[in-house]
Amino acid sequence: ALAPCHALFQFHVQDGRLSCQLYQRSADVFLGVPFNIASYALLTLMVAQACDLAPGDFVHTFGDAHLYSNHLEQARLQLGREPLPLPQMVLDPGVRDLFGFRFEHFELRGYRSHPHIAAPVAV
Repeated sequence: ALAPCHALFQFHVQDGRLSCQLYQRSADVFLGVPFNIASYALLTLMVAQACDLAPGDFVHTFGDAHLYSNHLEQARLQLGREPLPLPQMVLDPGVRDLFGFRFEHFELRGYRSHPHIAAPVAV
């Protein structure tokens, strides 16, 4: 079994803002990292709301960041695309318990994407 790639995270509160730092021991830059960023950014929003804090920064550090050779063409395609405006994640403000969030408490506004890029998982 593989050890978890995201090894630890730490929250920090300063001036009423909650920030999160994630240390990832191994980072599949093409397939894994985008999912990890979205997951921990969402977790930060959820914890901030549950603690009545404003969301702060998300800081992501890597021990071993890599792009697998069987993802080179897909990465070139991704890098050649024009960036789209970022969407906004809106959480139901009535949810104050971290474990009370449900699917219907999240709304992603303004999400646009380019077509899917298929890539095999490399282990």
